[in-house]
Amino acid sequence: MDPLAELVKIDPKSIGVGQYQHDVNQQALKGSLDDVVVSCVNAVGVEVNTASEQLLTYVSGLGPQLARNIIALRDESGPFSAREELKKVPRLGPKAFEQAGGFLRIRDGKNPLDASAVHPEAYPIVVSMAKDLGCEVKDLLRDEGLRKRIDLNRYLTDTVGLPTLTDILQELAKPGRDPRQQFESVGFAEGIMKIGDLQPGMNLSGVITNVTAFGAFVDIGVHQDGLVHVSELANGFVKDPHAVVKVNQRVKVRVLAVDLERNRISLSMRQQASRPEEKREQKPKEKKPAPGPAPQKKAKPGPFNNPFASAFRK
Repeated sequence: MDPLAELVKIDPKSIGVGQYQHDVNQQALKGSLDDVVVSCVNAVGVEVNTASEQLLTYVSGLGPQLARNIIALRDESGPFSAREELKKVPRLGPKAFEQAGGFLRIRDGKNPLDASAVHPEAYPIVVSMAKDLGCEVKDLLRDEGLRKRIDLNRYLTDTVGLPTLTDILQELAKPGRDPRQQFESVGFAEGIMKIGDLQPGMNLSGVITNVTAFGAFVDIGVHQDGLVHVSELANGFVKDPHAVVKVNQRVKVRVLAVDLERNRISLSMRQQASRPEEKREQKPKEKKPAPGPAPQKKAKPGPFNNPFASAFRK
C-alpha cells in the first residue's frame, strides 16, 4: 500500500508540524498546505485504476466532483485501459484532461506510455523518435542503446523546447519511476512499548517529528513524543534548532526524565562522555604575610625650630 494514498486522507493542519500555525490566517494556511499536497501527488503520479477519491482529488485539473465521476465510471465499466478513455468521464473536458493527463498512470495498458509521466500531447514526438530509429515505442523503453542514438535537436519546435525533450528522454529510461527516496524504518528499542517502560539514562533511537523554537520532538516508539530542549540538542550552544535538526531525521537520544502524571518525556542528544562539566574560575589565593613581630609605627616628627613648642608642652 502506498503511504501517500493514506496521508492525503488526513487534514494537513492536523499533522501539527511547526509552532505558530494557529497564529496565521487559516484560509491562507490551508491553501498553502493543499498546494504542497498537490505538488507531492503530481510528482509521484496516481494509478487511476486503484486510486481512492481522496487521492484523485489532489491531482491537478481534477477535484472532488471529477474524482467521484472517475471512480463511478471505473466501477461501472471496469478498469481504464488507456488514458484516452478518461475523456469519457462526465464533466472531464479537454482543459481538465490537459492538466491531469500526465499525472494519471495506467499500468499494463494498451499504450506503454500510459504508465509513464510522458504527457499524451507528447506521444507523437515519441512515436516519431521510434519511427526514425526503425523500432517500436516499447523498444525505446527497454533499449538504452536506441535512446542514446536519439538527436533531440531534430524534434525542437516552437512549443517543445530542449528541457521538455530531455524530460521525455529521462522518462523513457525509467517509465513510471517513483521519485521518492527509499524509506528507512526506525528500529525502536525492543520491549519499550509505553511511557511506563522508560527509565532515565536509557539510550534510544528515534525520529524527529517536529522542530520548534524551544527544541525538537522525537518519536521513540511509545506513542508519546519526547522533547529535546534546545539546550540538549548539542554539546555546544544552539541558537536555532532548525540549524541542527530537521523533521524526519533519525537521531540517538538519552532519556533524562519521565513524568508519568503529565505524560511528558525529557530527552537529550548531547554526548554524555564529552559533556562539559561546569567549572568555576578560582581566584588565586592572596599570600599571607609570615608571622613575626608587629611592625613598629613610625613616630610623627615633632616641631622643628619652633620657639613655642616648649611652652605648649608645659
